Amino acid sequence: MVLLELRKVSKLFGGLAASSDVSFTIQKGEILGLIGPNGAGKTTLFNIVDGFYSPTKGDVIFKDQIISGLKPHQICKLGIARTFQVVKPLQRMSVLDNVIASAFLRAKDKAEAVQIALETIQFTGLYEDRDIISRGLPLGKRKKLEIARALATRPELLLLDESFAGLNPSELNDSIEIIKNIKARGITIMIIEHHMKVIMSISDRIVVINYGQKIAEGSPQEIRSNPLVIEAYLGE
Repeated sequence: MVLLELRKVSKLFGGLAASSDVSFTIQKGEILGLIGPNGAGKTTLFNIVDGFYSPTKGDVIFKDQIISGLKPHQICKLGIARTFQVVKPLQRMSVLDNVIASAFLRAKDKAEAVQIALETIQFTGLYEDRDIISRGLPLGKRKKLEIARALATRPELLLLDESFAGLNPSELNDSIEIIKNIKARGITIMIIEHHMKVIMSISDRIVVINYGQKIAEGSPQEIRSNPLVIEAYLGE
């Protein structure tokens, strides 16, 4: 079942095309990797899907509903959550309170928000840090908190923007396990990542973006041997 579709999506900034006629689908329950060189337009596509940008042309369709033009909070309410490259928790609040704030999207009262938040920080390995003020967390745990905040909104589709950047090998392995466990819960994932070893090991399919255009799509094995992808990353 198709959960999300991008249909000929373009985004222009002045005369510059950050995205140009990009089309692909995400199947319910899969992990779709989105890769490409720096500046290729990957985060722009995330910003279009989550409503931060409206496409200049084309449509974003989520569960058979066109969501292009909706506000980010409306799209989140429909079931799409995301993380950001630069993590920005609510710095003066504890880990738990950060996640409670997100849980209020679905919770009918504070008791339910607290229950959702506690379950989520347990799931992401942050329970022991629940009372720590978030600005005091090291990068690896701030990245986990970013994922926890997104999960607390109870999404059907989770957009992860470089959630592995800057992590040490141990943190990397922890995060890979979290991603696999998220998928096991039936949540669909689209992930931007530069760690090729990571993206190849966790993705069901991969879409490759270069200069704002889709240049390849397929299984990790197909992408690994695609000459256009090799050229985009390594040059001729």
